[in-house]
Amino acid sequence: MKIVVVGPGAMGCLFAGLLAESELYDVWLLDKNEIRAKEISDYGITIEGIGGKRTIENLHVVSNSALIRYADLIIISVKSYDTLKATDSIKQIIRDNTIVITLQNGLNNVETISEIIGKEKVIAGITSLGATMLDVGHIRHAGVGDTVIGEIDGTISKRIESVAEIFRNANIQIKITDNIYGSIWGKLIINASINPITAITRLSNGELLEHEYTRNLLRLSAEESANVALASNILLPYDDPVFAVESTCRVTHLNVSSMLQDVLKGKKTEIDAINGEIVKEGKKNGIKTPINESLTYLIKGIESSFRVDN
Repeated sequence: MKIVVVGPGAMGCLFAGLLAESELYDVWLLDKNEIRAKEISDYGITIEGIGGKRTIENLHVVSNSALIRYADLIIISVKSYDTLKATDSIKQIIRDNTIVITLQNGLNNVETISEIIGKEKVIAGITSLGATMLDVGHIRHAGVGDTVIGEIDGTISKRIESVAEIFRNANIQIKITDNIYGSIWGKLIINASINPITAITRLSNGELLEHEYTRNLLRLSAEESANVALASNILLPYDDPVFAVESTCRVTHLNVSSMLQDVLKGKKTEIDAINGEIVKEGKKNGIKTPINESLTYLIKGIESSFRVDN
């Protein structure tokens, strides 16, 4: 079984590292940056935090997908704004039975990937695992949680069961759902509430609950986003979005959100694919989204203050 993880960020390194650590699969990490790929290839992936500190070296790291030749399973783990380029980069290694799974944040990743390689090859997913990038190929595994996967059409297929087994063999908590779009929206609402507020205030996830104003803003964002989901006929995986958001803050209280990590590094964020998409969906359904629109503007303002890495 040849598995290719696309993207050497915190989550990409975590999944590649855990899968390689199982010693059951031929794991490849595809990085668009040749210099960075060589560094990870030379020194391996170092994971600290949950499970203790260790370095995983039994994987291949390349910047040219032609060297991979083919893949049985491809995991897309790049930022949402890089989905198009990442999918283009893997076209030549896709075969008739190749499965491509997206574990990305935001909306429209499934659609973007499907337009290029065909939706019949795509499985959608989300993950609640937490990881922080410390250096090139060096991450802190900071949070445990479920990874949820599902077929786009909602069926519980043999291939979804086989993919779930691959993750289980790597000690990754996995769940299969027949409502993957509900799961994607469920995570979207949590991300849209927590991520931009942490990026603006520089607070950790848990600290957002310690202050009256940030906690109120979390509530307003969650309620507004859930109203858009309801208008879009999405069945969410929870009944109370505010409780879901606050519970996530508690469970991940020490986490530095991915958006805050990006802002601290002066990098482009995923605000367009998260809050920006909620604003778009709201407009389609006649739902006003002043909270999400304001959060989007604020993050875009922060991005404009530094040179954005595209």
